[in-house]
Amino acid sequence: MAQSGKHGKMLILAFSDSKKAESGGVAEADEAFEALINPETYTLAYKLKFAEGGQGQGTSGKQLKYEYTEPAEMSFEFLFDNTGIIDGEPRESVATDLQRFKEVVIDYKGDAHEPRHFKLVWGENSIFKGRVTAVDIIYKLFNSSGTPIRALAKVTFKSSIEEEKRAAKEDKQSSDLTHVRVVKLGDTLPLLCFRIYGDSRRYLEVATKNGLDNFRTLKPGTTLRFPPIAKRGAAP
Repeated sequence: MAQSGKHGKMLILAFSDSKKAESGGVAEADEAFEALINPETYTLAYKLKFAEGGQGQGTSGKQLKYEYTEPAEMSFEFLFDNTGIIDGEPRESVATDLQRFKEVVIDYKGDAHEPRHFKLVWGENSIFKGRVTAVDIIYKLFNSSGTPIRALAKVTFKSSIEEEKRAAKEDKQSSDLTHVRVVKLGDTLPLLCFRIYGDSRRYLEVATKNGLDNFRTLKPGTTLRFPPIAKRGAAP
């Protein structure tokens, strides 16, 4: 495991728990991977989701209605090189380094049975927190026997925010916005509707919107969308 990011190399810190990833550092990480050389560039992508409204008579286009902002994505490339040109330590193959890299960013360990949470640290700064969504490996240089001796790994991370922080960032009482929620153990549709709309009776409309056949039993981890609905008055 890398010991520190203070000397300027980018580190990928892996955590089994999102709360540890939020506040932890090198000492608290389950594992870490250090870049051979820092990436020359990285990309941050932001996407907004809109629904197309009806087209008014005599107009030339449809009105777009904002639904939600997707989590930010970050992508960059890691270089693997065993020629010794960069670090003065020639090795027979990049396979060992790539296997170690994949164990950190793709494989999972422990009882969570899912890939881990990550924090990207560069020098003294934490530059991104999220989950790995894609890894593409390009082999670029080979020896006379066809063994790869240089490779480039493109990694894409998607930002993840704990539900408590997500709720704090969103105006949960605003019923004129589309809300997205991930079901937790113990959640019910009427309860979620009450939290978002202030009216538990909206559960049938939300069930229809999400195509739920059995709204009485929600599976933890299911993503539900709560569409814009004006609040009702009190029941008669």
